[in-house]
Amino acid sequence: MPFDPQVTPLTAEESRVLATLLEKSRTVPDSYPLTLNSLASGCNQKTSRDPVMQLSEGQIQEALDSLRRNTLVTEIGGARTSRWEHNFPRGVGVPDQSAALLGLLMLRGPQTAGELRVNSERWHRFADISSVEAFLDELQSRSAEKGGPLVVLLPRAPGAREPRWAHLLCGPVDVAALAAAAAESAPSARASDALAERVTELELEVAQLRATLANVCEQLGIEANAPAVDPASDPASES
Repeated sequence: MPFDPQVTPLTAEESRVLATLLEKSRTVPDSYPLTLNSLASGCNQKTSRDPVMQLSEGQIQEALDSLRRNTLVTEIGGARTSRWEHNFPRGVGVPDQSAALLGLLMLRGPQTAGELRVNSERWHRFADISSVEAFLDELQSRSAEKGGPLVVLLPRAPGAREPRWAHLLCGPVDVAALAAAAAESAPSARASDALAERVTELELEVAQLRATLANVCEQLGIEANAPAVDPASDPASES
């Protein structure tokens, strides 16, 4: 029987932990599965998170234990420390494309189909908005035998061009409250968040490149930070 949010809805902490594992498995696969410390850093990011949370390792461990009982995460024992990975698609009973959309909704809050397509670029590349909408419609019309609907289409906010979608993994949502929050949010805040997210992504890419460079230099027996030799000052170049 797939996970049924109507029977055992996720807590806010469980939702953040599970979605962070989903995100990091797609965006930084070289660092995945995650240690508890890495998971805490991901859960408490200031960018690409709505709402921003500050979870302790104790809270995260408690959420992991609960998620493991629901077969939504798996612990992998290591030589030094345990690592964690999600079992979301199988545990919830959805394809990878739907898992990516649900993960984004858990991390960033309600979004339009267009926003989901853009934000999912590093998770799964959807061909167009229609394909995103098709998976959302499937999640919304999910039968009771499979655990019931996992998303809901919210009423279009005043001044908005498109309606937004919200996940139901934490149980029913307060549609009126979400609509009011959407009306108060400014477009500049979304633009700022997108810029901050891109900066974070670039920093991660630079860190991975530096690690790769250090590994190559170690294999070649040279220092990664060794200064380049100027041919004009190289005695060997005078011969």
